[in-house]
Amino acid sequence: MNKILVSITTPVLNGAKTIESTIESILGQNYGNIEYIIVDSGSTDGTLEIVDKYKDKIAKVLSESKRGIYPAMDAGLKSANGEIIGNLNSDDFYADEDVVKTVVEAMEKEKADVCWGDLVYVERTFNPKKIIRFWKSSPYRKGKFQRGWMPPHPTFFVRKWVYEKYGYLNLDFSIAADYELMLRFLEKYQLRSCYIPKIMIKMRKGGESNKSIANIIKANRESYKAWQVNGLKINPLRILLKPLSKITQYFKRI
Repeated sequence: MNKILVSITTPVLNGAKTIESTIESILGQNYGNIEYIIVDSGSTDGTLEIVDKYKDKIAKVLSESKRGIYPAMDAGLKSANGEIIGNLNSDDFYADEDVVKTVVEAMEKEKADVCWGDLVYVERTFNPKKIIRFWKSSPYRKGKFQRGWMPPHPTFFVRKWVYEKYGYLNLDFSIAADYELMLRFLEKYQLRSCYIPKIMIKMRKGGESNKSIANIIKANRESYKAWQVNGLKINPLRILLKPLSKITQYFKRI
C-alpha cells in the first residue's frame, strides 16, 4: 500500500503561530510514502524560518506571488506528483497518525476517485483540544448539494488524474473555489467517491468564508455562481440551505 505516493500540500501566509503543528501532524503520519509540499505567499512573520527547520523532510517549498489561499493551494496541487493528493491548511492538523493510511486503504478498496471524512473545529489559540463544532459528513448522493450538503473540503482527497482531466481550482472564485471544485467533481461529473466515517482533521476556528456577514453573503453568491458555471440548475433560494445546514454542527456530539 505504501507504494502509492500521496502528496499533501499546505498553503501558508504568515502562519508562524500554527504551521509547526501542521507540519508535525503530516510528518507524524504512519504512511511511509508522502510527498509534502508547502506553498508560501510571502510570509514575513517567521513562517519560513519554522519551515526551514524541517527542510530535509519537506519535498518542496514553493513561493506564490498572488495573495490568497486559493492561488497558493492551486500551485501546490499542480506541482504534486502523487497519485492521490490532499491539502492541509497551515492552521489545521490531522486528528491522528493514521489519516493518510486510512484514506489510501479506503480509496483503493472502493476504487474511489475522490474521498472525504469528518472534521471538528477547535479553539484557535487558548485550547486547540477543545471541540467547538463537529462537521459530521456522509456519503454523496445525487441531489444532496441542492439540499445544502457539501463535504468538508479540508478532508477532501483526489486522484491526480481527476485534476488533470477535469481541472484544478477555478481562481475566478475568491471565497468558494473549494465548493465549486467539489460541486464540479461530484454533482457534475459524478466521480466515484467514498466517505470515511472518521474524524480526519482538526481545524482551528476562524475560516475566511465565515469571518463576517459580508463574507457569508459573498460565499453564497459565489456558491450560486458555481452552479451556473458548471451548467447545473438550482433555485437561488436553495443556496440559503448551505449555511443553514451548518447550524446543527454545533449541537452534534462525537
